[in-house]
Amino acid sequence: MLMLIVKLTLILLSIAAVVFILPRLITGLFANPRVQSQQEVSNKPVAIVFGAGLWWDGSPTPVLRDRVQAAADLYFNGKVKRLLMSGTTIGTYNEPRAMRNYAMSLGIPNEVIVQDYGGLRTYDTCYRALHIYGVKQAILVTQNFHLPRALYLCNALGLDVEGVSADLREYRQRSLVWWNLREMFATLVALWEVHVQPPEVILGDPEPIIIGEAQ
Repeated sequence: MLMLIVKLTLILLSIAAVVFILPRLITGLFANPRVQSQQEVSNKPVAIVFGAGLWWDGSPTPVLRDRVQAAADLYFNGKVKRLLMSGTTIGTYNEPRAMRNYAMSLGIPNEVIVQDYGGLRTYDTCYRALHIYGVKQAILVTQNFHLPRALYLCNALGLDVEGVSADLREYRQRSLVWWNLREMFATLVALWEVHVQPPEVILGDPEPIIIGEAQ
């Protein structure tokens, strides 16, 4: 009886490993050739910056500051013309506004920044970028642990995207472990939503980004 329990446990663990690890492997292989350095990435009209949390005072976390900084560098290097700041807005919690304020503190002109208040999740950000803001080509700006899922989702939803890493500092090992564990589940959900059951997304009137207005 004990041996049977052990065998069943090993089988279940093996199945769980395949279920959670395989999606990360698939998205990682897909993303690998699409992740470029700041210097080598192709010029695109827009950089999409994903939200990553705020402190209690409403200021960006270090992870989010790095994403905004990396996007600002793309703009200053002439790689993009617009920055689409996408994140969550609930009451006084306003990721896009915090991202805009930080970008402006780095010298980014206000007219270059577009705020997407409906970017509740990565799926929503990619979907709204295409269907609300008319973005067809973009550079995705986020950390390496998140880039595979973001690149896979945006491409699967119809955007032509490349990714640039926002890993601009050494993050705590404990945080990295948690983020990667979370990505295993989030990636499984992402594949389900793209290929099986699309989720509901907050939409609205189209607000196409007009590149010609940026200086």
